[in-house]
Amino acid sequence: MTRSVWLKADDEVGNWETRKRRITAGLEAGVDWVLVDREDVERVHKLGRVDTAAFADDVHVMDAESNGTDADATVVGKHTEGDGTVDLPADFSGSSDISALRRETGPSVGYVRIRNEDYESFAEAVARVAEHTIVVGVDWQIIPLENLIARVGSETSLVAGVTSAEEAQTAYETLEDGADGVLLDTDDPDEIRKTVEVRDAVDREQLEFQWAELTDIEQTGSADRVCIDTGSLLGDDEGMLVGSMSRGLFFVHAETADSPYVESRPFRVNAGAVHAYARAPEGKTRYLSELAGGDTVQVADVTGGTRTAVVGRSKIERRPMFRVQAAVGDDRVETLLQNAETIKLHTREGRRAVTDLEVGNEVLVHYEDDARHFGEPVEESIIER
Repeated sequence: MTRSVWLKADDEVGNWETRKRRITAGLEAGVDWVLVDREDVERVHKLGRVDTAAFADDVHVMDAESNGTDADATVVGKHTEGDGTVDLPADFSGSSDISALRRETGPSVGYVRIRNEDYESFAEAVARVAEHTIVVGVDWQIIPLENLIARVGSETSLVAGVTSAEEAQTAYETLEDGADGVLLDTDDPDEIRKTVEVRDAVDREQLEFQWAELTDIEQTGSADRVCIDTGSLLGDDEGMLVGSMSRGLFFVHAETADSPYVESRPFRVNAGAVHAYARAPEGKTRYLSELAGGDTVQVADVTGGTRTAVVGRSKIERRPMFRVQAAVGDDRVETLLQNAETIKLHTREGRRAVTDLEVGNEVLVHYEDDARHFGEPVEESIIER
């Protein structure tokens, strides 16, 4: 599941200058969606590039021509049954909100304020036909959200209204699965930034590492090696997972340490030869040779925590190499790494340069007993030597 942050910025927030400040803070923080009134769509696009959802003018005359906007999604529910402006009908299926959402052209997002159990049931009906369903609790938040998460399936993306990063954390974790997204209503730039950080943290994969004993280290001559320069500053305990066999990837530290001869490059991982795999987000692998600016890679720390980093560039140069082999149980995994003091693996004693490694040292690896096909894990027999 990929979580999202929607930022509320319609006329209920205040005048355009107030909305503009909120939207600008959201753009700088990295929100996924901005929710505005139709007349503000063009203004938002002038501020920056972000997915924009716009409230429909009139759901009773909803079609692509009469309510067409440059918005990425049209939302129904404002000044209608969705927000309680119009009373709920006895037959939810006949409401204008749901009828509009059932059209092949027009809105794809439903907006419901949960005032009582009837509105909770109404939101459930909206969720059956809407691509995204935004629910905002009036007096209660957790209980209605729990009920909807339990009842609503993958047919819709459920977005919960919140006013803080703390509430966002709760929404993402409710009933373990949590909401798919949050609609944040705040003017505080710090709270907007913290909510985006919560979004990123809740989706981070936690990896299991183990120690592998080095069984062979040899100089192999020169090969084409790849430095991955990311668009992020990496920490002393961070690096990437790379290896010649996708089932066994070595933790290679980022170049964060100073040396007498070379300044640190805290955005860089000297990752190995062009043939090697690097772990990417969502459990995929990529060949080092194919990574380029704009791609994403997975950055890990020594505890198994992960985050995503954007590749700024990759540098391929011919350099002398080491072949490093290690035992994981009865299996053997290996990789090629440049013969240089700045390339470091993680041992039980901490980071150690590849030039100082000895047979018998234990190094940190991520091991999965799965084969790979085009970077995806598959259940088939593949022999890598």
